[in-house]
Amino acid sequence: MTIQLPDSGGVLRSYVPRAEPLAFDTGAPLSSRVVFSAAHVVADPFADTTPDSPAAVDWDATLAFRRHLWSHGLGVAEAMDTAQRGMGLDWAGAAELITRSAAEAKAVGGRIACGVGTDQLTGPAQDLAQVRAAYEEQLALVEEAGAQAILMASRALAAVARGPEDYLEVYGHLLRQAAEPVVLHWLGPMFDPALDGYWGSADLDAATETFLEVIAAHPDKVDGIKVSLLDARREVDLRRRLPKGVRCYTGDDFNYPELIAGDDRGFSHALLGVFDPLGPLAAQAVRVLDTGDAKGFRELLDPTVELSRHLFQAPTRFYKTGVVFLAWLSGHQDHFTMVGGLQSARSLPHFARAYELADGLGLFPNPELAESRMKNLLALYGVTG
Repeated sequence: MTIQLPDSGGVLRSYVPRAEPLAFDTGAPLSSRVVFSAAHVVADPFADTTPDSPAAVDWDATLAFRRHLWSHGLGVAEAMDTAQRGMGLDWAGAAELITRSAAEAKAVGGRIACGVGTDQLTGPAQDLAQVRAAYEEQLALVEEAGAQAILMASRALAAVARGPEDYLEVYGHLLRQAAEPVVLHWLGPMFDPALDGYWGSADLDAATETFLEVIAAHPDKVDGIKVSLLDARREVDLRRRLPKGVRCYTGDDFNYPELIAGDDRGFSHALLGVFDPLGPLAAQAVRVLDTGDAKGFRELLDPTVELSRHLFQAPTRFYKTGVVFLAWLSGHQDHFTMVGGLQSARSLPHFARAYELADGLGLFPNPELAESRMKNLLALYGVTG
């Protein structure tokens, strides 16, 4: 049995799908690393919406996917970039998502951390006070829900801040009032162009100094940092300068195996969007690492990097489309529809290659279902045979 997959020039080539999936363990907790998967949301395919409408979410399927991640021992990073925060999911939708997911986490004993931002400000912020107030509102909701807070990078702060001192003032204010240690999130402009120059400078070396100054002033209120700059060397240099007890959670979807494995001077934990489709395989790899077998860990996780680099290719912010596409092929949802109509953000050749790479890794629990759904998508685009 073969399937015809198109390349970027429209040329079809035959691919023989995998017959059997890999088998993955569930349940055993991870011990050597703290690992979060940023999770996507499942749209309601029957909602009568437009790309500009508030997100219509299928809550049953969305929460079921989080239970899937928890069952493999992963934590869930909720209402983050992967959940289309700011790309289809507004603050009202994010607030409901946080409340529902936190309650679900409590019910099943799952680990959860939730994004705190300023996206209820739908227009330009007037001043720093308005940005602080927006952050405070979201921080209060996350803490009341019983989840750990992730202080996300803010478009509003990037737009109104005049320099590093404004970032120091806003983050210092928030960290002083946080009830529990938070995760600080540095999201690079490749994920969101509106965040260019974050921490007060487009020079990453200067921005790093401001970032570290925030942490050094409040080390007891910072559980860790999530770095999403797609620069492994910079992340290693940064984690080596962190105060004792402050974790580095890699957000590098290009270099995560080497960063998680680490070296003789330390390692990164993980908070990754690519662990949405890779969840069971990623958890299995970390369990191997838990035994001290770094080589076995790399042997399991290194082959996944090609798929991750494909999903996160420029424009990187559209990686969510590939993530949801693979969730559909894997049977975690019954349709390939996204909030904001974002299912249209990638091409058919991109989908074809994502299918081929994921199938080769054995990621699909039911390869026949994945093949059938891929053929249906191909037929929709006019590819037959």
